[in-house]
Amino acid sequence: MISSLMILAEAGTTGQTQSGGMGIGFMIAYIVIFAGLIYLLFVKPQKKQNQQQETMMKGLKPGDSIMTTSGFYGTVIGIDEDTVIVEFGNNKNCRIPMHKKAIADVESADAVEEEPEEVEEETNSKLGKKKK
Repeated sequence: MISSLMILAEAGTTGQTQSGGMGIGFMIAYIVIFAGLIYLLFVKPQKKQNQQQETMMKGLKPGDSIMTTSGFYGTVIGIDEDTVIVEFGNNKNCRIPMHKKAIADVESADAVEEEPEEVEEETNSKLGKKKK
């Protein structure tokens, strides 16, 4: 009885490889390639974005201008461990505590902005117009 089961088991395995076509090696390679593709398309960019967000939050300081994820612009007044107090608009009474993860973009208070007049003068001189 045991020998007949072994013969059936051998017949079943040889029948599977002949009728299966590609085999188990191809299936494993296909799964590995698919997992690598998923990693490159989804996991790696998400890790990079999280690291950029973390770097941005570490450099946050009072006086920085921020944009929230909902599109509001404000100025950072105070910073706690997980929360930031943001002042919105010209009204000094509009101070709202919010979570740090709700900040989408930060413009440092130390950033030097280029004056529009200088840009206009450079453009006019390149176009052949005389400076005033």
